[in-house]
Amino acid sequence: MTKRPITGGCQCGAVRYRIEQELTNPHLCHCRMCQKAAGNYFMPLAGARREDIVITRGEPGWFHSSDIVRRGFCRDCGTPLFFDDVTRDGMAVTLGSLDDPSRYKPVSEDSVESRVSFVAEWAGARQKVTEDDFSAHEIKAIRDSNHQHPDRDTDVWPMEDDSG
Repeated sequence: MTKRPITGGCQCGAVRYRIEQELTNPHLCHCRMCQKAAGNYFMPLAGARREDIVITRGEPGWFHSSDIVRRGFCRDCGTPLFFDDVTRDGMAVTLGSLDDPSRYKPVSEDSVESRVSFVAEWAGARQKVTEDDFSAHEIKAIRDSNHQHPDRDTDVWPMEDDSG
């Protein structure tokens, strides 16, 4: 019996990928960065080793949401595709960008301390707070190097550095 290929891509088809292993840890992330990156209340993700994710068409754009995390997306249509913690060996793909998103049911909800109050708990999924997934050092590195626009209007962008 042949294993079904794991493939996916963006909405317009400019970026396509194939994953050469089964995905691990399908989950919903509720952190504020994932909310903004998805334009949604949470981001569905699952991981693979970086070398097992093969881009088969086009090239994703990348945005460093912090110094240690970059997010891959289609430059043409804006579809979020990847979450890459550059300090680790793996990378995550957005489950909605899979050709068969029903293949992976989330097993946990992460960063539940940021879950929007009217979004119900996913039945049967582990509920994890941010500290369950990242060390205090990683959380500090992300917080201290946050490149995300604040949740308010600003007169200047990018914001000027006040530290100097």
